[in-house]
Amino acid sequence: MNGNFSPSKKEFLHQHQPENMKNLTFLVLILVLASCTSQNSSKTQLKTTLTKAELQDKIKGGWAGQVIGCTYGGPTEFRYLGRLIDDTVSIPWDENRCLWYYENVPGLYDDVYMDLTFVDVFEKEGLDAPAASHAEAFANADYMLWHANQAARYNILNGIMPPESGHWLNNPHSDDIDFQIEADFAGLMAPGMVNTASEICDKIGHIMNYGDGWYGGVYVAAMYSLAFVSDDVNYVVNEALKAIPEQSQFYQCINDVIQWHAQFPDDWHQTWNEVEKKWSTDIGCPDGVFRPFNIDAKINAAYIVVGLLYGEGDYTKTLDVSTRCGQDSDCNPASAGGILGTMIGYANIPDEWKKALAPVEDMDFKYTTMSLNDVYEIGTKHALQVLAENGGKVDGENITVAFQEIKPVQLETGFEGHFPVSREWIGKQLTGGNTEVEIEFSGNGFALTGSAQKEKDREDQVLELEMRIDGGEAESFVMPTNFSKRRHEVAWKYQLPEGKHTVSITLKNPADDYRVDVNDLIVYSSTPAAETGK
Repeated sequence: MNGNFSPSKKEFLHQHQPENMKNLTFLVLILVLASCTSQNSSKTQLKTTLTKAELQDKIKGGWAGQVIGCTYGGPTEFRYLGRLIDDTVSIPWDENRCLWYYENVPGLYDDVYMDLTFVDVFEKEGLDAPAASHAEAFANADYMLWHANQAARYNILNGIMPPESGHWLNNPHSDDIDFQIEADFAGLMAPGMVNTASEICDKIGHIMNYGDGWYGGVYVAAMYSLAFVSDDVNYVVNEALKAIPEQSQFYQCINDVIQWHAQFPDDWHQTWNEVEKKWSTDIGCPDGVFRPFNIDAKINAAYIVVGLLYGEGDYTKTLDVSTRCGQDSDCNPASAGGILGTMIGYANIPDEWKKALAPVEDMDFKYTTMSLNDVYEIGTKHALQVLAENGGKVDGENITVAFQEIKPVQLETGFEGHFPVSREWIGKQLTGGNTEVEIEFSGNGFALTGSAQKEKDREDQVLELEMRIDGGEAESFVMPTNFSKRRHEVAWKYQLPEGKHTVSITLKNPADDYRVDVNDLIVYSSTPAAETGK
């Protein structure tokens, strides 16, 4: 039994109120024995031997489950912001659902084609491929990106390489969900080897994320890794959390979900409400601050865990609950479905769900040269290589997994000492007739939303700008009108001295039919808004 579902020693002793030291000693002995039994029973849950066929079936289940979950949640993605999807809302499913998205909305699978980019780099350059290779591969790919991924792409294309490309000072979206939705490959490469999965995540996850945003990927990869060796959802959810530093907000959020599940075991709606009350405020993402929209990693990871815990190993229920939590409701069931698919294996995913895969398993994902059938084979090959390099044994068709005692990754805290206190519409345009905007605010940081735009049918241009803070040295930057190369925000700066500041943005190469839209100003302070009175 996991410790999160049983009373602590202190609670146990308090409840029993021993009358003398003899009784106390006896109770302590019982507790020690119970603890040992609990630990041993946890270990006996682990399946550390697999056949190659079982390994591949689990890897197929992971990739297939990710695609199924993403497709199922597709119609609801970001349509339910800060509200759950009522059971009366019907979510369609049939044998042509995957095919329709493959052909009509391939951008739905951004979490999958990002995974495949990293798998492809490993395949071409080997398991020791550096972070720079992965960074350059996705930065120069043809597919569309958003949030932390796009901010990182812009950074890389403009000379800021990992890990700086994902750091919160360079990437306002560093706490967003991006690496969380594309870390599946790291867990699928490392069966039962959570620390190895974390090492892979360290290299690649810092391309686009930092702190809680990075922890989302580490945690999801850990759950995938453990799903190879345990068929106990509660164990996987709890044990994987050991990879995350307890001091982090990500850990605290997921731990809260585990505790609320224990408190409300039959009511996922109540747990969802508790998550919403405590964890629904976004701090970093400029698109979500003071808005219902929330693409923060930890709250969406909470929805993955709600789906897994309340799904109780039932594939349909797991997908449905994680979807109905709302927000990024295609990526969350994709993660939950992939983790559970790994646990139960491809063969045990219900046919009702797998039937939609049949038309697409041989089709390359758009922007890639890889299909599901390809990655089933390549993923198995990579997992066998990682096993061999990390103490696992392959004897003919039999595999012995080198299970690792989990170690937490390093503590990282983004946006520390920064609290959003206001959001103000600026509504200015930088053009040939108005090349400068000046903004005043009081705080210790800001983010300014907006984008470079062109008139229809004009060629893309790179607009050149500079920013000055409090009249200081100019900071030059560019804003391409090309969507794939765009700068996600106009400007931002953190860690300023608390107080009044003036920011000026100047367009240096104005041209007819091109402009920079300056939209919202988000202001940060070292003191929360409730304390400043704003």
